Amino acid sequence: MATEFSLRFQFPQLRFHQNPHPQTRKPKFPKIVCGLRGGTRKPLWRSRVLSTEAIQAVQSLKLAKSSMKLEEVFSSKVSRLLKSDLMDTLAELQRQREFELSLKVFEFIRKEVWYKPDLSLYSDMIMMVGKRKLIETAEIFFSELKEEGLEPDTRVYTEMIGAYLQVGMTEKAMETYGLMKVSGCVPDELTLTILIRNLEKAGEEELAKRVKKESEEYVDSPRKFLAEVEKKYVQKDDRSTLFDSSQNFTKIATLLLKNIYTTKR
Repeated sequence: MATEFSLRFQFPQLRFHQNPHPQTRKPKFPKIVCGLRGGTRKPLWRSRVLSTEAIQAVQSLKLAKSSMKLEEVFSSKVSRLLKSDLMDTLAELQRQREFELSLKVFEFIRKEVWYKPDLSLYSDMIMMVGKRKLIETAEIFFSELKEEGLEPDTRVYTEMIGAYLQVGMTEKAMETYGLMKVSGCVPDELTLTILIRNLEKAGEEELAKRVKKESEEYVDSPRKFLAEVEKKYVQKDDRSTLFDSSQNFTKIATLLLKNIYTTKR
């Protein structure tokens, strides 16, 4: 919730010559507005705009065509990034679907001294490998997060369900859905939408009906929700925040690097 207050400065009265025709106007006082405007504060690494250092790191990683060159980039650029810039670099690589580079940066992050196990990081990684139908890798991440002392939340379970459905493993998806409920995690609208649509697509009408029935327990307006699920539309990727495509990113990064080089000269 935004907090707003003003500072009023008071000065001792001094004797100045009075203006015979004073103008009446309300005094203006500076206002200081709190930066947390509505809602929960987002994690520090969820920056809206990539820093110059993060852009350079992403571009350098993409241009590294050999293992030796890649090691040089990690040593000279990635290792020098601040935590927030490093997390932004990973997020941008994931957004650009740079699978191999994302894995390498994720492993690098896990070796940093400041690293603490984070469910959102694992959720993003499971989603990324799930879209590529690398179900074994998704299962490894799911096991590793528990080994690091984390308990899967609704989003982690949802990403695993989606990963199983991507490769047609309906039984495993429903098994994970069951584990989710037993663990105390409440399925949200995304979980239910993914299940219903994919089960119907796979011809599993009975299972789809079952999930629809159970949705009455988890959503506030079941009829409205199910009506929305039935709509056929393509959603935009929520993580496309700064650049519309990898090609645009490359153009912007190139211009930025040229500008930095010219300034140094």
